[in-house]
Amino acid sequence: MAHKFNPINIKKLDNEWRRENLPPVETLEKLGLQVTDVFADIGCGIGYFTIPAAELIGNNIAYALDTLPEMLAEVELRSKTAGLNNIKTVKTAELDLLIPDETVSFALLVNVIHEIVDKNQFLEEISRIIKPGGRLAIIDWEKSETEMGPPIDHRIAKDDVIAMLEEIAFHCQETQSFTENFYGLVMVKNS
Repeated sequence: MAHKFNPINIKKLDNEWRRENLPPVETLEKLGLQVTDVFADIGCGIGYFTIPAAELIGNNIAYALDTLPEMLAEVELRSKTAGLNNIKTVKTAELDLLIPDETVSFALLVNVIHEIVDKNQFLEEISRIIKPGGRLAIIDWEKSETEMGPPIDHRIAKDDVIAMLEEIAFHCQETQSFTENFYGLVMVKNS
């Protein structure tokens, strides 16, 4: 059984600890988001990364994808407050992202992969929306005991994620570390 985020814990999505460990703008820059990208934040939550990404990519579309309407409502509120009009919120199903094939050049998945039951089907659905040569950036919990985060048996090791994506025609461009808590991957969809 996967560990699902409970919306009751919405405050955990933007707090001092998270801003220290994963400062949004610096994190997006480190992962290689470009001003020319069409962006998708898969499992966007409250828009912690969606809002700064939408600012970074200017007039290009930033898709905010989530299964929970209360999260998308928060993204819409925050995007209005920030004066942004390039964010499209989409209420998705877990295995149906509901945006057209090969729409996105940069997709982001932060602390989501460990929550998904059918990881292979989920990653194939993500692959469907990414253009050939596009990138999928993943940040998730290290598979080790940390003060914060889900139980260790719910976490997924970065080598396992890389292997699953290599099976569906991605290659690893780089691996990163975000404090002792999180790993980062930048995977490129083969052309």
